[in-house]
Amino acid sequence: MDIFLQQVINGLVLGSMYALVALGYTMVYGIINLINFAHGEVLMVGALTSWSVIRVLGDAGLPGWALLLIGLACAVLVCCVLNFVIEKLAYRPLRNAPRLAPLITAMGMSLLLQTIAMIIWQPTIKSYPILLPTEPHAIGGAVITNVQLLILGVTVATLAALMYLVNKTKLGRAMRATAENPRVASLMGVKPDTVISATFIIGAALAALAGVMWAANYGSASHTMGFLPGLKAFTAAVFGGIGNLAGAMVGGVLLGLIEALGAGYIGALTGGVLGSHYQDIFAFVVLILVLTLRPQGLLGERVADRA
Repeated sequence: MDIFLQQVINGLVLGSMYALVALGYTMVYGIINLINFAHGEVLMVGALTSWSVIRVLGDAGLPGWALLLIGLACAVLVCCVLNFVIEKLAYRPLRNAPRLAPLITAMGMSLLLQTIAMIIWQPTIKSYPILLPTEPHAIGGAVITNVQLLILGVTVATLAALMYLVNKTKLGRAMRATAENPRVASLMGVKPDTVISATFIIGAALAALAGVMWAANYGSASHTMGFLPGLKAFTAAVFGGIGNLAGAMVGGVLLGLIEALGAGYIGALTGGVLGSHYQDIFAFVVLILVLTLRPQGLLGERVADRA
């Protein structure tokens, strides 16, 4: 039972980080029907940016939480500018092109960002500093760290804020109108290009937040760190229902739980043939099953039928 509880905690933490990235995927897809496969690399840029800022300010005598907060703020700023430029230069010219063109562009942008990051930060794994108290908190027979508590709290607060933004604010109404019909929305005073850029910026902020949390939780950052989280977050978005904010959150948390529990018990289930390092197979098994049995996802795909 202690092992089960620990794996559940690990799964909730992992799933929360997947969910933050999946929210960015699903927001962009819901408005312009584009899968931004460079989203994982935005996460990576956020993590490495925060690492650089924390390293520069390390001798300033600031407390750990202040360094983490400053690093996060700088990461969010850099990632928002980066995603704004990506949308403006790479995706906007292909707005009305066949769907394959922006998809290939997104993959190319992903490789480009990895290469640029490798040039700037060098192809070595960076040790992310420990900034919060390390003494864990006991829950039954399991433990949870301060970083993990922070990840869970930030994820819940972020989802609540995002749901309020989309459903209760003027920008949220503009997003829903643009998703429904950008041409008609423009006749009503909405600027679709501005709304789409704002969506990319919000998605970048979420990816930066997830990147900093990922690096702080696992203690490392590198130019290749965004690939697997990005791919698994895409799986989570499809799992929950692409274009559905609640679906992205549910899909991310469930995928994290499936991975964590699978990694904890895969050795017993396979008689020791497979170990916990095979945990990545669960994400792709889930993706195959969802695409085969319920391609609209658990909560249903929520993309407007455009007139």
